Amino acid sequence: MYLREKLKQLLGLGFAAGDQGVIETVNAEHKSLAEIKASLGLPPDATPEQVKERLQALKAEHEELMGLKGTWEAREEEELAGPTQWQALYKTEDWLAVWIGFLIIGIFLMGFTLATPKFKWTLGSEFQGMVVENAPVVDKLVQQAAQKDEIALAEQLLALKSAMDTKNRKAIGSAAGKVEDAAKKAKDAGLKKRAGDLGKEVKSEAGNLADKVFAWDNIQKALWIGVAYLIISIIAMAMMGISIGQFIAGFPFVFVIAWVAQFLAGNYTILYFGLEYVLWCLFLGLLISNVIGFPEWLMPAVRTEFYIKSGLVILGSRVLFGEIIQAGAYGIVQAFLVVAVIWYFCFWLCRKLQVDDEFGAMLSSAVAICGVSAAIATAGAVKGDPKKLSYVTSIVLVCAVPMMVLMPIISKAVGMPDAVAGAWLGGTLDTSGSVVAAGALISETAMKVGVIVKMSQNVLIGVAAFILSVVWAFKGAAVGEKPSLMEIWYRFPKFVLGFIVASLLFSFMLSPKTINAVKGTLNHLTVWWFALAFTSIGLETRFVDIARMGGGRPALAFFVAQGINILWTLLLAYLLFGGILFPAFKF
Repeated sequence: MYLREKLKQLLGLGFAAGDQGVIETVNAEHKSLAEIKASLGLPPDATPEQVKERLQALKAEHEELMGLKGTWEAREEEELAGPTQWQALYKTEDWLAVWIGFLIIGIFLMGFTLATPKFKWTLGSEFQGMVVENAPVVDKLVQQAAQKDEIALAEQLLALKSAMDTKNRKAIGSAAGKVEDAAKKAKDAGLKKRAGDLGKEVKSEAGNLADKVFAWDNIQKALWIGVAYLIISIIAMAMMGISIGQFIAGFPFVFVIAWVAQFLAGNYTILYFGLEYVLWCLFLGLLISNVIGFPEWLMPAVRTEFYIKSGLVILGSRVLFGEIIQAGAYGIVQAFLVVAVIWYFCFWLCRKLQVDDEFGAMLSSAVAICGVSAAIATAGAVKGDPKKLSYVTSIVLVCAVPMMVLMPIISKAVGMPDAVAGAWLGGTLDTSGSVVAAGALISETAMKVGVIVKMSQNVLIGVAAFILSVVWAFKGAAVGEKPSLMEIWYRFPKFVLGFIVASLLFSFMLSPKTINAVKGTLNHLTVWWFALAFTSIGLETRFVDIARMGGGRPALAFFVAQGINILWTLLLAYLLFGGILFPAFKF
């Protein structure tokens, strides 16, 4: 009786348990013991000593595995921590963009020359329309030349008029070239400029044939640039640890799309309406990604930020402090007031609409400073989400098209002074190309003032990037702590540093002769980097993703802020350039 009660106690059964309950419990325990032995890889009749030895061996193996796990986790943490500061100089996208930009600038400063492809083309009907439009101008110039005894110029202008009557494109181009040459010898400065500009324009358009764009020699020039960019990019991808196989496969497709976009943008009518290449790059990319489909295995060549960062470093060579200061302080004052007020308003509005601060900072910089370039610099400073950046760049370019067309029409309709109109365009349109195109639809003065204001805003890219780096470093610091200088340095986008260095170099260290010798080629190469970048933006943007992102609140914030930007900039343009606060601006 005692043994039965002892067994119940060992099995954890109460004293009231019956014999059947004891039997079932013993069977269950026996079965569990058998399963344990089987899981340990031991036979059913294994002794307790064998079980104990097996458990000790498993414990030793477990400790060894935990040690290896610790090593793996340490390595993983080291990899996630990213490269060291020294490794960052040759392993991160920002620094590689800086070195690429400096390399390209340095090569051409050392005297290397490059024949760049041509993309301008004018259809026969477009050329004849331009001839008809300019016929009254030629008649007027003939009269002025006769009145001022510019006999040689008057004769060439009459010859151009006769050629226009024949509608022979080649003859018109030849006669226009002679007008340009004769204008150089004219004594009257005004007549010299007007006749020279006319002759140059007509001669140029007469020679802008689509056949020349598709000529093998011209295509070969583009191919050489493509090969050079591919080699540079492959080296950069390898340095960043990115697989280059799929990049090599995809790059030619991105490059061809960028070429087609530049070809479309080179048409005479399209140029007249200011629909520049970046819009065509975006449109073709969006068409392919949202309608046709772009294979996923080609996507490694879609490197938006790498392309545009490399282009922005070279773009610094075009932002010359001397030209901005020489043109007057009006543009600088307007640029500062637009950026300060509109940036704060847009950021405030984003918070009110519950758009996160990272997204809000990119939207605010895009509206207030200079569109896509500023948004990318801001994304670098706040370590922004690439998907949000694609959203911002797409919405900027979509908004730019109607503004670029409507604003010149409005300025003319209300009789706005040319300088005021130019300042308005320069402070609101988000790319220098769109400012030039829209300004040219008004007047040369409007175009020049617009470019001055836009260049003044471009200078503030570096300032904004630095301020945002500091602010976001403080945001990321623990409560009660101050971020280190290294944290601020880590956040500051290094390609903006390259942009600033290039601008300072061309502003203060190089002669005008040297700058004039290289600026055309550098500008063309910048266009290629931007063409690849905006094509990539289109290829990686899905309308479905944009519609879902933020429930439409980021787009609402952007459009409202852009509307306020248009009104605020117009007010400043009148106050600064319209003769209200200061004497009316004149060149």
